[in-house]
Parts: sequence; C-alpha cells; structure tokens
Amino acid sequence: MTRREIRDSAFKLLFEQLLRDDDINELYDIAEEIEEITVNDEVKKLVDGTLEHKDEIDSIISGYSKSRSFNRISKINIAILRLALYECLYVENTPMNAAISEAVKLSSVYTYQEDSSFINGVLGAFSRDRKDGDTQNA
Repeated sequence: MTRREIRDSAFKLLFEQLLRDDDINELYDIAEEIEEITVNDEVKKLVDGTLEHKDEIDSIISGYSKSRSFNRISKINIAILRLALYECLYVENTPMNAAISEAVKLSSVYTYQEDSSFINGVLGAFSRDRKDGDTQNA
C-alpha cells in the first residue's frame, strides 16, 4: 500500500468510529470482513495512535478553530484533522507540510470546498505556530 492509501484507510476507520462510537477493534473486524477498507499494521498504527492522543489533538483543534466551536465541526472534518495532527506531532519522518497537504487532499475528495478551506486554515495556523516556536516535527 502507498502512504496515501494507508492514510485513506485510517481516515475511513476514524470517521466510522466517530459515527458509530464502536470499539475500534470491532471496526477493524468489520472492515476486514467486508473487505472495503484495507486494515493492516500500518493502518492500525495510525488509527490507534490517533485515538490514543485524541483528547490532546481535540484540544489543539479547538484552539485553532476560530470560526467554529469543536462541537460544530463535522465528524468528517474532525477525522481528517485528528489524523493530520497526529501525523504532525507523532509520526517520525512525516514532514508537517506533507501531512497537511494530504489532509487537504482527503478533504477535497470527501468534503465540500469550504470544509477544505477550513481544514487548511486550522492546519496552516497550527503549522505557523509550530514553526514560529521552532518545535516543528519534520
């Protein structure tokens, strides 16, 4: 699988978990059973890591979302933002710009144009602050 395919599968599982609020292991089993979402160790690592740091990541999203309170952000946007921020903060060898670019590409496929702009705005502001603080994980 390419890195983009891994990200896409991880995003779909994160989104599904937000919609259903099921245990992620149950969603892995369902995904493998219906064979519509690829589940492998790399996908699980992204999903599990994102969920493990969900509270911290949600706090970051809330802090950078100037136009919408967290509970008014669509679940699909939350899934994309969580994955991108997890990659920016915790996945070594993933440049922040690459994680942001991939998040915007995901949003252009799965959301409305204004959602892509919102995601780009939140992640762009986060990125600028990280660079200004010289604590970028690249």
